Amino acid sequence: MKISKEVKTGILVISGIVLFILGFNYLKGRNLFEATDVYYTEFDYNALNKSSPITVNGNVVGKIQDIVYDYNTGKTKVSFSVNAALKFSNNSVIKMYETGLMGGNGLAILISNEGPQAKPGDVLASQVELGLVTSLSQNFSGLSDNLDSTLKSTDTLMLSINRLVSDNSEVGLKRTIEELNHTLKSFKTTSNSVNAVIANNDKNIAAILDRFKTISEDIAVLTTDLKNANVGETVENLNSTLSKLNTILASMDKGEGSLGKLLKDDDLYNNLEGATKEMEELLRDIKLHPKRYFRVLSKKEIPYQKEETK
Repeated sequence: MKISKEVKTGILVISGIVLFILGFNYLKGRNLFEATDVYYTEFDYNALNKSSPITVNGNVVGKIQDIVYDYNTGKTKVSFSVNAALKFSNNSVIKMYETGLMGGNGLAILISNEGPQAKPGDVLASQVELGLVTSLSQNFSGLSDNLDSTLKSTDTLMLSINRLVSDNSEVGLKRTIEELNHTLKSFKTTSNSVNAVIANNDKNIAAILDRFKTISEDIAVLTTDLKNANVGETVENLNSTLSKLNTILASMDKGEGSLGKLLKDDDLYNNLEGATKEMEELLRDIKLHPKRYFRVLSKKEIPYQKEETK
């Protein structure tokens, strides 16, 4: 089968177009034969371009697809594509950082495995990491202000020193030296007074130190005695005794045992009270009629008669 020149020409043209498209996308960092997923993020300002890389731990995994300014929110919306094999949660953060000292920014995916898995089309949170040059430029104004304040203070100090040295009047350097000498003399007098006090009370100070030493030794002996006295065992025995006493009081409160019945049983109390009254009447009768109970005193038996109550 013979192919005509027109068909060959069409095949060449189509092949050229396909190669052009593949080459153009290759130069832009796109691989048409690689499956990719597209995600979105937002920043307060734009410092990116479409050639900025998308990295994970320093490895390039994708490219920026589009950068659009959102007129409603005032933010810059960035869409980027990554290899479909890359999986991460929707709690991951997209960080914009400087790729070098000479400028240029990129996006890094701070992968998080917590939370549900991110799906293509999700909007991920973002943050900005300031580079070295940006940090220095922002902090240079404060640094310069502090340096200027320091230089002014140094200049003022030097002027004061020059004024002090060049002042030859009565209120100048001589008076200052005289006041310094007076201060040193006062300090020397005070030092001598303190030394004299210490010298005069040397014996008292020694006695105080001896007493302090004796008290310290006594406290050490007392601490040792308390340690050897087994205070813990004594406290445990006391707690055991108190527990038993509480048990006895609880049983008495419930009416258990002799004391409990005596406290709680009204019949027993009434019987005891009646017996006490009968014993009292018996003693009164013995006192009034002793012959009735002791036949030695009387041969005639005296019948018992209940005492009449007045």
